[in-house]
Amino acid sequence: MADTKNDFSKGSIVENIMKLAVPMTFAQLINVLYNIIDRIYIGRIAEDATLALTGLGLCLPIISMVIAFANLFGMGGAPLCSIERGRGNNAEAEKIMGNSFFLLVISGIILTAVGLFFKKPMLYLFGASDNTYPFANQYISIYLIGNIFVMIGLGMNSFINSQGFGTIGMVTVLVGAAANIVLDPIFIFALDMGVKGAALATIISQFLSALWIVLFLRGNKTILRLKLSNLRLKKHRVQAITALGMSGFTMSITNSLVQIMYNSSLQRYGGDLYVGIMTVINSVREVISMPVNGLTNGCQPVIGFNYGAGEYKRVKQAIKFTSAVAIIYTTVMWGLVHIYPEFFIRIFNQDGELLKAGIPSMRIYYFGFFLMSLQFAGQSVFVALGKARRAVFFSIFRKVVIVIPLILILPVIMGNGASGVLMAEPVSNLIGGGACFITMLVTVWPELSQKTNPGKEG
Repeated sequence: MADTKNDFSKGSIVENIMKLAVPMTFAQLINVLYNIIDRIYIGRIAEDATLALTGLGLCLPIISMVIAFANLFGMGGAPLCSIERGRGNNAEAEKIMGNSFFLLVISGIILTAVGLFFKKPMLYLFGASDNTYPFANQYISIYLIGNIFVMIGLGMNSFINSQGFGTIGMVTVLVGAAANIVLDPIFIFALDMGVKGAALATIISQFLSALWIVLFLRGNKTILRLKLSNLRLKKHRVQAITALGMSGFTMSITNSLVQIMYNSSLQRYGGDLYVGIMTVINSVREVISMPVNGLTNGCQPVIGFNYGAGEYKRVKQAIKFTSAVAIIYTTVMWGLVHIYPEFFIRIFNQDGELLKAGIPSMRIYYFGFFLMSLQFAGQSVFVALGKARRAVFFSIFRKVVIVIPLILILPVIMGNGASGVLMAEPVSNLIGGGACFITMLVTVWPELSQKTNPGKEG
């Protein structure tokens, strides 16, 4: 019998989603502040602000790789926990969580060693110049030392949210973000540490988030407890976790590849200035994507629980609600970015040259941004239902098959340099996002309808 605590098969499906989505969205907002506060402060240092900001932007592909492994074992294990809870099998859910924790720790240690060894060639590959490399090196060297805290903080918070403790998950991020906001100006300006100070503030903050998570999951208020006895890896669990987590992993790895291609191509066509503009564009994207990410993440435990409990009609209701809200929100944000691009750029940098080139660049990159919500909605449904292969396919399809070739081809065939590079994004959103959402409707919807009305089969 399923645990009645946080039973998502009861009550309004919209209320169940919003119960998680609201605190998770707020957590996303805090997490965005967590991620971009360094860039906001660095963009305001007295000397070399634009070069320092560009240096931080060059570190984003490496950070995306770290996030990829956190997603692999965090987002891979959490939906399985939701499904097992829906089946009333909490013991297996705890074992899945324990295996995921161990995988996060081990991979974090390995990534630190590999990252520190290969950082210089990687940063130059990612678009660094002799002017920007020193700033990128200072930041990433310290960040990688605290990498294990990032892995635990990002990966294990999914298990708090999957149990329905959205508010606790929000506090996890709030603890770290608040520390980062306080420590950044102290280390960057008061102690005159610059980029090094930003990195140090980040890893201290991540440590506090990781500590909070472990204490909660080891305490008595959680449904599933983190136990030493469950850390022993079992082949079938590792395979299930990595198979389902491959979607989130692929999304982050392909994000990293796309960032590398954007930075290196923009360095070729526009130099350090356009790599800096790309850093601002990525930062703005984190801000405006935050609510829709919170919504799609919030729907996954609800969809997974109801799917595991056999409540297929409620699964369909959840998909309808999530998709509609995601499309409406991203359409509104597209309008705001198009009308007020300068406002968003000035959050991160006040440089006149960057503003002049950045305004048209923003309008190109974000054209038709609402189409991105189709990718968000489609992939979140595939992940929640345990259909990992489809989610992985569409992540690869949009970014590797469409975006990367377009980054290389469009500037050449259109002869418009950096503008052609930036045009790759809206084209990929149209083709990739549309294909993902339509496939989800064509494949998942009939399956749910048939299970809802089994008497109609045949």
